Amino acid sequence: MKLYKTSNRIIAEYEGQSYQISDSWDHAVNQSKLHDHLAKLVKSAKPLESGIKKDWLKDGLSAPIGSQEVWASGVTYLRSRDARMEESKSGGGSDFYQKVYDADRPELFFKALAHRVVGHGGEVYIRKDSTWNVPEPELTLFINSKGEIQGYTVGNDMSSRSIEGENPLYLPQAKSYEKACALGPCLYVPKEPISLDTNIVISIKRGGNEVFHEEIQLNRMKRKFDELVEYLYRACHFNQGAYLMTGTGIIPPNEFTLQAGDMVSISIDGIGTLENVVGVI
Repeated sequence: MKLYKTSNRIIAEYEGQSYQISDSWDHAVNQSKLHDHLAKLVKSAKPLESGIKKDWLKDGLSAPIGSQEVWASGVTYLRSRDARMEESKSGGGSDFYQKVYDADRPELFFKALAHRVVGHGGEVYIRKDSTWNVPEPELTLFINSKGEIQGYTVGNDMSSRSIEGENPLYLPQAKSYEKACALGPCLYVPKEPISLDTNIVISIKRGGNEVFHEEIQLNRMKRKFDELVEYLYRACHFNQGAYLMTGTGIIPPNEFTLQAGDMVSISIDGIGTLENVVGVI
């Protein structure tokens, strides 16, 4: 089951057919058994004609989010730990990342409110006051208000590595700014939890030529999804649920930085591909 959102529609794709969901996004997704709930809705609905489907696709996809907040996890892969230690040497903060990688408590931080989240085909920003900027491809969890994982989407956690590397206390400025978060193309709602053998693939093109390509499997994560969710919900209530980016295991080489006009494509098996062009703010 996949849920797509446009400016005025919610579309469910199920067993090769498309259906319009007549509900608000927040109410539609904040369910305890979301897959079963949506399956009941579409079975009582009439499939959309192919022409109608093409029309809503032409309208463009919005990020699959309502009023939820987006949070993020850091240093959940060994590669991420090593990269953070390297970028923070000059600022004297490299030990922090080793400690959080080994600690029981994970690194969690606020990423974005819904109005700052970009969907598939939208523009993501790099900061003009940062000299080293990268995308971070991440599986992103949708968690209902009860703290139960109900779905998944593709996430791009845009990061200003030069700012965070200067001082770890600058992380909010490196991570939380306008259009620094992209989600899409859909909310994937499987009947069973996503496989840890799932691949995440990123490709970055510049002037039509691929300048970076890498992939990793979810089983390379040190942290478990339920562990991250439990810490996030320990002292926060999310009345409409929340999105949680689960960290990245793909880091471009130190000499690489994004430029305006770059095209970032992130694909996750079973979910789809999130594509965004890079702009500057």
